[in-house]
Amino acid sequence: MSKNFWQSVILGVAMVSLCCAQSLRREADNTGTLIGTAVRPSLFLETAYASTLAREFSMVEPEDAMKWRALRPDANTYDFRQGDEVVHFAQIHQMKVRGHCLVWDHDNPDWLAHGHFTSRDLSRLLHEHITRVMKHYKGQVFAWDVINEAMDEKGNVRDSIWYNEPGIGLSEKDTAYIEQVFRWARKADPHALLFYNEAEGEGLNRKSDAIYAMMKDFKGRGVPINGVGLQMHVPTLELDTSALAASLSANIARLTALGLQVHITELDVALPIDANGVSRPDDLVREADLYRGIVRACLGHAGCTAIQTWGFTDKYSWIGSHSRHTRGQGLPFDRTYQPKSAYRAVLEELSAGRLPPH
Repeated sequence: MSKNFWQSVILGVAMVSLCCAQSLRREADNTGTLIGTAVRPSLFLETAYASTLAREFSMVEPEDAMKWRALRPDANTYDFRQGDEVVHFAQIHQMKVRGHCLVWDHDNPDWLAHGHFTSRDLSRLLHEHITRVMKHYKGQVFAWDVINEAMDEKGNVRDSIWYNEPGIGLSEKDTAYIEQVFRWARKADPHALLFYNEAEGEGLNRKSDAIYAMMKDFKGRGVPINGVGLQMHVPTLELDTSALAASLSANIARLTALGLQVHITELDVALPIDANGVSRPDDLVREADLYRGIVRACLGHAGCTAIQTWGFTDKYSWIGSHSRHTRGQGLPFDRTYQPKSAYRAVLEELSAGRLPPH
């Protein structure tokens, strides 16, 4: 992007930021917690988007800009432009960058997904990709989701191009390919924090038990891993808020006891909406209660060091695009960038500070 573009973004952000003494970012800083969100660099030109982002958050993660589909238009080409825009925005506004993600069975380009590669070819491609991308962002991306969603709902390693379709030649032991990519990642960047990121394993259940067992095994054998990302997409309001928070807290406790960090990485709460995209007032209150419980669970453990939402304004939430327009309003800001009850709940929890260590 041009120099004039960035100058306009900086000026717009500065003018809006001056008006607001309190923010999620300021209160999170006081607790030693990173408060982050997933972003789309194409939206940085929208002043309200850029100013709210810079004012409220201390960490950003690209939704798509660092995935294979964006970075690798063909086998021989890397296109870092979108990812670089995220890094540039973060540097201007003194934010940290999480990288997402190096290995996933989704969002791969057609040439890779349907290329009929041998296991040897895939191993070479993956090793080279991890090395090239991490070295490009070395010193700029402080933490990476090295692998995303490698397990199914039963806690088994998910079928994928990397594991067994055809895999990289390490499918004889379920977690062997996962271990290998962490070792490649550590060699590529000795200083970045390396995370395993997963959905539906936030509380105590069969899937989180499998993740815990893998983490315990990895830590015991010196596999280079620093943390676990708990996505925390809440799909329904039909949940007991207290039970959800207690189960999440217990899972964070056992993971951090292994010496791992925990990040909440993709938090949102899907609400029922009517034909006009509006939720009931009672549901917005319920949403706020869920946000409050999740943030409180994280702040109760010193090893839970970051809380991140998957986007921050309902205007650009992924939920509506994947639910036939029957669900939405899952984020702390509404479509006009006004803070919702969920925002105020998060702000209040951050302002209250961390609870005594467990």
